[in-house]
Amino acid sequence: MFKVGEKVVYPAHGVGVIESIQAKTIAGTEKNFYMLRFLESDMTIMVPTENVDAVGLRRIIGKETVAKVYKILRDKRVEVDQATWNRRYRDYTDRIKTGSVIEIAKVLRDLFVLKGDKELSFGERKMLDTARNLLVKELAIARAHPEEKIMEELKAIFAP
Repeated sequence: MFKVGEKVVYPAHGVGVIESIQAKTIAGTEKNFYMLRFLESDMTIMVPTENVDAVGLRRIIGKETVAKVYKILRDKRVEVDQATWNRRYRDYTDRIKTGSVIEIAKVLRDLFVLKGDKELSFGERKMLDTARNLLVKELAIARAHPEEKIMEELKAIFAP
């Protein structure tokens, strides 16, 4: 169970705040919902409390996971899939949709490594931005640092 005011991560959308927990009657059945407002926008969604695991709603990562994320980002000895850009794009999209911060970090790292080798497609550039934004938001909250500081750290890690 999450508490009102708690910051959580909703896969592929990012960090949000549990604004309230409300009971609603839908099709004659009363269910409890988390009212989740995203920090990036003022979009609010209702997440059934019983579907938390199914949708992948989770808490902000802890210090141990933060260290793992930075380790993944710094390890640039990776084989980037040489498949067509649209196959890579589908793979990256699927990995981001998992909501796993580890997978998002791998997508960001892989795209930066690929960017060093060749020009990214429009879709891959958008994917890079999406992965970076999702990661920066969560790392900023997890480490209690401003997003700008996290962005500077990422720039330093991926500097040519």
